[in-house]
Amino acid sequence: MVDDKQLTFDVVGLGDDALDYLDAWELQRQVHAGVVDGSRTPTVLLLEHPPVYTAGKRTDPHERPADPGGAQVVDVDRGGKITFHGPGQLVGYPIVRLPDHVKVVDYVRRVEEALIAVCRELGVETARVPGRSGVWLRASGARPERKVAAIGIRVSRGVTMHGFSLNADVDLGWYDRFVPCGIADAGVTTLSQELGHPVTVRDVLPLVERHLRHYLAWSPYDAAPDYEPRPEPGRTPRIELVRPGG
Repeated sequence: MVDDKQLTFDVVGLGDDALDYLDAWELQRQVHAGVVDGSRTPTVLLLEHPPVYTAGKRTDPHERPADPGGAQVVDVDRGGKITFHGPGQLVGYPIVRLPDHVKVVDYVRRVEEALIAVCRELGVETARVPGRSGVWLRASGARPERKVAAIGIRVSRGVTMHGFSLNADVDLGWYDRFVPCGIADAGVTTLSQELGHPVTVRDVLPLVERHLRHYLAWSPYDAAPDYEPRPEPGRTPRIELVRPGG
């Protein structure tokens, strides 16, 4: 048996080597099976995808892009609605066993907290919006509240799958083709747009690893203050919990 307290970070495809979504999903399944049976350490897969829309189980037909612009549209087994992945966006798939004292919601909050810390280190103040998953910037002037990182997970046999995406310098034109996560009253942004200079996936990669390693050590932590609550469309967050045997 491997040491379950270790955490491995695997960079499996960036830039020209961006990993096809379906290939990454199969890799997740393989790693997940290994973490479940104890044959491999908890692992965070870090990568970029070629342009792809992924539709969670709560995605309504009208929320799919009428013209996906050549990108794939893939139905996935996480909770939540539809989102986009593509070049310029760091995607992370933490595949970790949740300790008994860490509930699913706390796990999601830890991932959000790590991404909030990454943004803060780069000079971008972000927070959670209770009722909506992900990491957000407060509305300012004519600009609405806007999301810089999205989260959608699945937990099966006590081990997590899927994860987060952090917009470094992704082309926001892809988001004009649909309503991200079914939320029409907010926007989407990138770190590059907020800072006024290029911030690449490779720039944020070591920061994400460092902060995830800290928060996924499962120690107590002081949470960043939240913004004002906002209801998210639908009934449940972008999380799916699968009971033992699922």
